[in-house]
Amino acid sequence: MTLNPPERTEDARVVVMTAGGPNPAVVINALAARWRNLHVILEEPESKFGITRRRARRFGWPNALGQLATMVAGRLLRPLSARRTAEICRSRNADPVMPQHVPVSRVASINDAQCADLVRELRPAVILLVSTRLMTRPSLEKLPCPVLNLHAGINPAYRGQMGGYWSLVLGDAGNFGATVHLVDAGTDTGGTLYEVRTRPEPGDFIATYPLTLTIASLEIVGQAVEDAVHGRLRPKPVEGPSHLRFPPPLWTWLLYGLTRGIW
Repeated sequence: MTLNPPERTEDARVVVMTAGGPNPAVVINALAARWRNLHVILEEPESKFGITRRRARRFGWPNALGQLATMVAGRLLRPLSARRTAEICRSRNADPVMPQHVPVSRVASINDAQCADLVRELRPAVILLVSTRLMTRPSLEKLPCPVLNLHAGINPAYRGQMGGYWSLVLGDAGNFGATVHLVDAGTDTGGTLYEVRTRPEPGDFIATYPLTLTIASLEIVGQAVEDAVHGRLRPKPVEGPSHLRFPPPLWTWLLYGLTRGIW
């Protein structure tokens, strides 16, 4: 899907949909330096209970509660994560705070009718998803422009969540990376636009791997948005073994942390 580019490229409307946080803020700041008509649609984060209940239907309650325990442990390590986040952003000249001059519209969910109505009013040339819930097929079909996603993992082997972490655990550090892809009705299954690979630094752990990957991906995010505005997206078919990843249950996280130093 493409739109005719505006007469002046810098006038193109670019929309970022996100549930908020420092990682999306880094992306938004980078895009705001290029696109003066940037607009953010901020959805409410999914509740931990809702996420856990959904995972329980898939994995059973023991594993779902184990994954919840890992998230709780991550919250307890928030001071450590905040320090490491500040170090990463300082060394990479990245800004993890939402820019005040970029307009923000709040919705309950990117899948609500309110969000679709807002997009019709904004008439964007491209929409970028960064840290949102899964967009449903009916919601996607209502949108009038290409929808891209920044995924902190290399597709299709590390779809879902914690792709960087799992690449390290599985001895596949060469695929510690991120993907920008078109959004379809699946989970990180749309055509690949760009990939980038990097390496974690000492001090990185499960809570900071996504930030490291987000900062490494800023160039390919910018290129993908530019391509979409100019109607020159060239997605590549997703090839290779496909695996949908989830946060590790607490005992798995502790096992690999204590035995292999992969936290």
